[in-house]
Amino acid sequence: MNMVIDTSAIIASVMQGPERGALAEAASGHVLIAPDFVRWEICHAFSVMIRQKGIDAEEARRGMEILGNIPLRYVDVDMAQILSIASRMKGVAADAFFLETAIRYNAPLLTLDRSLARAAESLGIDVVRLEFQGE
Repeated sequence: MNMVIDTSAIIASVMQGPERGALAEAASGHVLIAPDFVRWEICHAFSVMIRQKGIDAEEARRGMEILGNIPLRYVDVDMAQILSIASRMKGVAADAFFLETAIRYNAPLLTLDRSLARAAESLGIDVVRLEFQGE
């Protein structure tokens, strides 16, 4: 079965966050999918972490290398649907990418982002609940 994984869960996994084990367990047996733009969003998040001195460039490079080794299927999205979802949810397009993917593939969403989880649930998307950290 497919499972959509979002940026928060991917970053926690590749940066060896405390949620890593629970994320791996939750994803076990599933085909992980994500909108193709997630690689750009992760790279952007790493650049922000570098700027804020949370990590250095070498850690970011290793994170991107680890990302390349995760068995993740990147999928195209329907931009019109993304804009419709973002408008309806009064949210940002980045979240709508994951919501549209979960709806289109009828797949649960694996996330550590509470607001994204609430938005998903309001749209009838199953959310894999883990301990949410820092929100």
